[in-house]
Amino acid sequence: MRYVCIHGHFYQPPRENPWLGMIERQDTAAPYHDWNERITAECYRPNAAARLINPEGRIAKIINNYSRMSFNVGPTLLAYLEVAASDVYQAILLADRESRERFSGHGSALAQAYGHAILPLATRRDKVTQIRWGIRDFQRRFGRSPEGMWLPETAVDLESLQILAEAGLRFTILAPRQARRIRQTGSDAWQDVSERRIDPTMAYRLDTPSGRSIVIFFRDSLISRAVAFEGVLGSGEEFLHRLFGGFSDDRPHPQLMHIATDGETYGHHQRQGEMALAYALDAIESGEGTRLTNYGEFLERHPPTHLVEIAEHTSWSCEHGVERWRSNCGCNSGMHPGWNQGWRTPLREALDWLRDTLAPLYEAQAVRFLRDPWAARDEYIEVILDRSAENLQRFLAEHAARGLDEGELITALKLLELQRHALLMFTSDGWFFDDLSGIETVQVLRYACRAIELAEGLFGDHSLESGFLERLERARSNIPEQGDGARIYETLVKPAMIDLEGVGAHYATRSLFEPPGEQTKVYAFAVEQQDHRS
Repeated sequence: MRYVCIHGHFYQPPRENPWLGMIERQDTAAPYHDWNERITAECYRPNAAARLINPEGRIAKIINNYSRMSFNVGPTLLAYLEVAASDVYQAILLADRESRERFSGHGSALAQAYGHAILPLATRRDKVTQIRWGIRDFQRRFGRSPEGMWLPETAVDLESLQILAEAGLRFTILAPRQARRIRQTGSDAWQDVSERRIDPTMAYRLDTPSGRSIVIFFRDSLISRAVAFEGVLGSGEEFLHRLFGGFSDDRPHPQLMHIATDGETYGHHQRQGEMALAYALDAIESGEGTRLTNYGEFLERHPPTHLVEIAEHTSWSCEHGVERWRSNCGCNSGMHPGWNQGWRTPLREALDWLRDTLAPLYEAQAVRFLRDPWAARDEYIEVILDRSAENLQRFLAEHAARGLDEGELITALKLLELQRHALLMFTSDGWFFDDLSGIETVQVLRYACRAIELAEGLFGDHSLESGFLERLERARSNIPEQGDGARIYETLVKPAMIDLEGVGAHYATRSLFEPPGEQTKVYAFAVEQQDHRS
């Protein structure tokens, strides 16, 4: 039996001003207000209603591509769509429900580690929180537990896989170069499959040191790359032809031909790519001899017959492992010949230093208000998802060390917000592109700035910013007028700060927590800011 599964990784980094809780105008996205709005128009909405055109050039059918493909949508993108494009958001949720009917009870949506941090470069504590937040965000939105999770940039190490397995996740998706060796179940003979020699049409089991297991699917990288970068989506017929070209009569086992690309390939990177995708999905589903499936259904029908060991600290988008997110490895967009990314190392070192400096300060003060400061952080996603007074009280009933007065409550919440920003400042996009002054890198620096501001108010330590900038100034932009990281921080980051002093009185009568996207969310912490500055 032959199966086909097409996976799309749909994701946008968090773009909101950390003080406003809103996305400011991004001129590079013109004529749209910002990149989220532009990519929604070009990709996310078209895929919810993709057109199938008949030979006469008329619309023959409208397809919700999400209901037939495998997909993950990053939590920060889902949060945006819920407010700014609710029709698309609802179409995605509906697609997962429809996919359960189509694929033997297995929903096509996968979870994603919350903030799109490169997990092998994170501390174990941060890995746990990123994974737990990703699972809980998924459960709240899709109304079920996820079977699989997408690892940001498919960056992987054994510890991350073990945490996934311990959290009850059944599978993840990697690239062939991330496999090291395999052996058949019951055999002691390992086979070297490095250098992309693994058969991608099977599922593989990985046993973790804790005794738990997780299944890994290795995408067909050659066809995935052709779809993403070689113009295959210019024709639905060509797309279908390339997919079927992944099968081989020499394989005796049931074959899963599966690809994984950025979901934005279908419409944003490749104009009208959603139409080619719809054509292929419809043709496979209505044809004979090949079954359209998703990973959960295939795994139920064909459990792994082989074990696998991975190549740790690898990813799908860096030939050098995970160096793209910490060194000048040579991986870049290719749009700026002569530029270097030597700024990546000091940026990583500065943020690591800030994280490691803040962690003991947080723990020492939070223990006064919270039974277990790190368990409370793991569960703080519940408050992020529902900022109502009732839900806050439920959170406090479980995590508060004792009854808290109003001032103590504000302090406890500021401590947890400090940790939220300390996690978001590791969003992978901050390192991915070509220059330190890019909007993605400036964004992670804004989260660092907000964390520093909160920390100074909480701990009275005004040396944090100078210590951070001392390390950041070692990072130099390729654009001479931008200077170094410290200058970019002063010219592009700090101007985004909102001075909340003086507005607290007006908002004192408003709930501290407003639903996401509401205008008053701008001043979510106005009262406490006035409190600690006075």
